Amino acid sequence: MAVTFSDLHTEAGLKSLEAFLSGKTYISGDQITKDDVKVYAAVLDNPSADLYPNVSQWYECVASKLASSFPGKAAGVGISAQAPSTEAAPVKEPAPAPAADDDDDDLDLFGDETEEEKKAAEERDQAKASAKKKESGKSSVLMDVKPWDDETDMKKLEEAVRSVEMPGLLWGASKLVPVGYGIKKMTIMLTIVDDLVSVDALIEEHLTAEPINEYVQSCDIVAFNKI
Repeated sequence: MAVTFSDLHTEAGLKSLEAFLSGKTYISGDQITKDDVKVYAAVLDNPSADLYPNVSQWYECVASKLASSFPGKAAGVGISAQAPSTEAAPVKEPAPAPAADDDDDDLDLFGDETEEEKKAAEERDQAKASAKKKESGKSSVLMDVKPWDDETDMKKLEEAVRSVEMPGLLWGASKLVPVGYGIKKMTIMLTIVDDLVSVDALIEEHLTAEPINEYVQSCDIVAFNKI
């Protein structure tokens, strides 16, 4: 049935019943049934014929049938009636209480954490850490590498610089640039993963430390750009 029993005391419920009864004499057809008795019991009083003509006509028909079937009893709300048949029908079925739409109701906030829950939590943490690592940014760095003097072998200087290897470090193109008095500096590009490589540490701990400092006097960052 398209109309519920619990809302027929409201305007919306009566409108739904009015539309449902359009072209019908009773709820389930041309004969009164237990469905009519149930709905009749849920309607508080005979609705206005001006507002709900179909419901009013149906209400009077059901009341008349009940009065003839149960003489001496008032055919109204709360009557313990049944349709004119051998099958008994309850007057009104209470609507079940609506389930609370709250996901937290099923959570045991104070319960002990199971091994499966601990494992699932660890896997989530690892997945988050992995995703964060993948999202780590990169930077492009342009660096000047200066030799000690004009007698420094610049080819060996470049080889020494490029010998530094570490995760997240990629050396790029380089060129020699004259700085005066026969001395040249090497300008070199490098790409780093920000979370893995510190340019300051690269310079202090590798490029200007033994054995590379045999060729390299100092290093300067010319440009530092996020990729």
